[in-house]
Amino acid sequence: MRLGVLSDIHANRVALDAVFEDMPPVDGVVCAGDVVGYNPWPAACVDAVREQGIPTVMGNHDRAVASGTAFRFNGMAKAGVEHARSELDEERLEWLRSLPDERTVENVKLVHGHPEDPDRYTYPREFRAEMLGEEDVLVLGHTHVQDHRTFDDGVVMNPGSVGQPRDGDPDAAYALLDTETLNVEERRVAYDVERVVDAVGMAGLPRRTGERLREGK
Repeated sequence: MRLGVLSDIHANRVALDAVFEDMPPVDGVVCAGDVVGYNPWPAACVDAVREQGIPTVMGNHDRAVASGTAFRFNGMAKAGVEHARSELDEERLEWLRSLPDERTVENVKLVHGHPEDPDRYTYPREFRAEMLGEEDVLVLGHTHVQDHRTFDDGVVMNPGSVGQPRDGDPDAAYALLDTETLNVEERRVAYDVERVVDAVGMAGLPRRTGERLREGK
């Protein structure tokens, strides 16, 4: 089975559309959380994920928007949460609330941060075989850094961030996974960053939210 693997869309509809356009034929798509937050289009991104029936886990921004709490967030993150809450109706908020912290699809386990803590930042240097459970593949997000490690027991991977990469590459990130061979193909796709920068300003979000997209950080 060939899966498209997404994470950290962060309400960036332009980047998400570019990823879907770039993605070759797959048998399914999964998402490791944070559909909303930071950028201007939370409703459109929630709708895109829901309409395609993409199995998704809850990210920390999803949780903050769904629960109305962003106490530990910085200014940019808090502004994104407040914007999303103003844009999402109750049906969309309820969908966010329904997301689990983890789920398994075709022997692929999805979490947001770490199997033991959904809010823990787990960078590629910390990927360990011990993180794998009974599944062949562990998919996580949260750091917005694209990478994967192959071990004797399986693969630990982060597809990178669709909507706000932080690995120095501004192109939207995602991955393709063959669940039989465990081959991972990391992919990047350029999109109209300036359109997002302009939309960030029009939405009244912090300027830096858009500007950092140019730098991939």
